[in-house]
Amino acid sequence: MKRLLIATDSFLPRWDGISRFLSELLPELAKHYETTVIAPQFEGKFIAPKGVRVVRIPLSRFVLGDYRSPQFKSSIIRKEVENADILFSQTIGPIGALSIFEASKKKKPIIAYIHSIEWELFTFSLNPKPLARQMLHSISKIIARVVYNKCSLLLVPSREIGEFITLNGIKTQKKVLHMGTDVHKFAPTHDKSAAKKSLGLNPNAQVIGYLGRLGREKDLQTLYRAFLRLQKHFPDAQLLVVGEGIAEVKKFFEAKKGIFLAGQQDDTVPYYQAMDVYVLPSLTETSSLSTIEAMSCGVPVVCTPVGYVRVYVRNGFNGYLFPRRNSFALAHRLKALLSNAPLREKLGKNARRTAITQFSWDRTVREMKQVLEFF
Repeated sequence: MKRLLIATDSFLPRWDGISRFLSELLPELAKHYETTVIAPQFEGKFIAPKGVRVVRIPLSRFVLGDYRSPQFKSSIIRKEVENADILFSQTIGPIGALSIFEASKKKKPIIAYIHSIEWELFTFSLNPKPLARQMLHSISKIIARVVYNKCSLLLVPSREIGEFITLNGIKTQKKVLHMGTDVHKFAPTHDKSAAKKSLGLNPNAQVIGYLGRLGREKDLQTLYRAFLRLQKHFPDAQLLVVGEGIAEVKKFFEAKKGIFLAGQQDDTVPYYQAMDVYVLPSLTETSSLSTIEAMSCGVPVVCTPVGYVRVYVRNGFNGYLFPRRNSFALAHRLKALLSNAPLREKLGKNARRTAITQFSWDRTVREMKQVLEFF
């Protein structure tokens, strides 16, 4: 077996899109590779998948938005890279970037998955003042360009993302690998009212949902303002927010009428199944795994036109798009959906069909194996 090292600055037990991606992928990779993950030592319980070795890096005191960065432990990373045949990086934080630099020096094959546009993510998550924002944007773009240009291959979630980073000076060869989801696991419920009741929600109320990190770049304030407007027309409507994050974002939702904070959840399927509409108000994304999962559960979505989302969400077919930071437009879309059950049903069925035809997890795994076999 070849030795595969997966370097990531985001991993369980801290849940986000990268963690969910790896939690599904690792059991498959471990069947064919001697797999090691090097990741931050986040607090919480975690059981490694069978056949997967996990090396943890202690956390530093540096906090970026809702994220606490790992320490720079070059000696540990150097040792793991030395013992690996292939490096598969998920991030360009301290772990991802150092791993890429070490592998480049040792002339080992380096594959990286582009989960986010780093210069957008850093800028929006910190939300600095205008001058600092411009500086942070420029510096983070330079870092991304230097690190990614040392890779052998970049896996991008869509052709559009690949073209975008190429235009920004990242010249490494790219291959499209769509983010997939398990459409058998993430499936519609047969009883929406029962799904709501099981979570302690009003089974007769209409539920708007969001699932993900409570970070500044997710722009949940826009969702909150839209929900306040919506309550004037649908006083019994409920907003279900699933996830954890920074305190200042959480305050928007705490102890508010009709708003339910569910916190971080390992099993997210019941929460998607309880939603009548899913909302993604993000300022930056590449694929948005949570949106794909919601669609797989037969939930119509209302999203900002970010990343690949603007391509697979089609207005009036499987959901709607609305301009970033526009709570009026979001409230308008939600009002149209909540007042029209047949429309929700039609869009939900089409959303499910989109997930099945475009985002099969089996295809993602198969194509990932083909990429690794090439090296």
